[in-house]
Amino acid sequence: MSGRQKNWSTPFRYTVALILFTAFVALLFYAHEAVKTLIISAFIAYLISPAVGYLMAHTKLSRTAAVNIIYFSALIFLIGVPATLTPIFFDEIKIVAQDLLDLSTEVSGVLSEPVQFGGMAFHFEQLGASLSQVQDAILTPLPAEALALLETTSVSVLWSLVIIVSVHLFMSEWPRMRMSIISLAPMEYQNDMHELYARLREVWMAYLRGQIVLMVVVGVVFTIAWTIMGIPGALVLGVLAGLFTLIPDVGPFLAAVVAVAVALLEGSSWIPLSNLWIAVIAFLVYLVLVNLKNFLLRPYIMGRSLRMNEALIFIAIMIATILEGIMGALLVVPLMASVIVIYKYLQRRILELPPFEENDIQQFSAPARKIKPRTHTFTYKKNKNI
Repeated sequence: MSGRQKNWSTPFRYTVALILFTAFVALLFYAHEAVKTLIISAFIAYLISPAVGYLMAHTKLSRTAAVNIIYFSALIFLIGVPATLTPIFFDEIKIVAQDLLDLSTEVSGVLSEPVQFGGMAFHFEQLGASLSQVQDAILTPLPAEALALLETTSVSVLWSLVIIVSVHLFMSEWPRMRMSIISLAPMEYQNDMHELYARLREVWMAYLRGQIVLMVVVGVVFTIAWTIMGIPGALVLGVLAGLFTLIPDVGPFLAAVVAVAVALLEGSSWIPLSNLWIAVIAFLVYLVLVNLKNFLLRPYIMGRSLRMNEALIFIAIMIATILEGIMGALLVVPLMASVIVIYKYLQRRILELPPFEENDIQQFSAPARKIKPRTHTFTYKKNKNI
């Protein structure tokens, strides 16, 4: 007996949707480590994907061929560059590491005795003993601790393999994944989803472009500054300053602490001043350069791409650093900017206004670039760029 299949009732459809949503949230909660790993993989894939789009646009290569060329070139670069630079950095890394250990030893020695100041004695012996215990634990781990370290390292290696494979998966399959996600929306709203995706993509690209350029410039400038001052390990300290720039607000402070510690222990190779004065000068140089970066360099390079309240950004970065570490601090700013874009879209839909304004994207992109709302119907193409 054949007949027309009966559709699900509205309450039943909403019940099924609620069950699926609850199961999805539970999966995210119980598999949060895997979710974090996939987020890292997606972030890395997003960093590399513009090169895939460029290669496809300027050659006749298929997406699969372009992805393989860029992916394996990136792997070779990540393995080959550290192997090539290790001999250059090795001596300077030893100097910086030894200086930090010497500083820790000297501080422990000073704190082991009462500190006399203004006729009063301050006792920090317990703090000095704790610092010594931390140093000993780092340098001479017990066999059990070494076994735990080995186990942790093994797990990290496995997660790294997951990241490596997931990056290739995201790069290869993202167009289909993106279309599958957009197709979940009702047909009449899918054009909105395409436009929303384009605006979110511009937010992330503007942020990442600015951060990468800023990282390179800061690394070069600080390397030159420490070299001119004659501080040992200038190259390592400059590279650290550049890398730590990726962690807004927190990173520059950590780079300054390391540089001042090295200056305090080693002094300068040519300035005839005490190590204390060299450390003071290094700190003042850092303050000048970091303020030039914050007030001149960052707005210029990033084109005022993310116009958000500085206090709000600082609080968000602190919270993200505490909860999720470096990756949280790195992602929280573009995530906040993305939330603003989505909020504006929902607000305009709720108020029955056109979903997008032409100048909305200008808040997040460089002034010279304008993105007009798309009015045509989107169609999926196999080789469409990300």
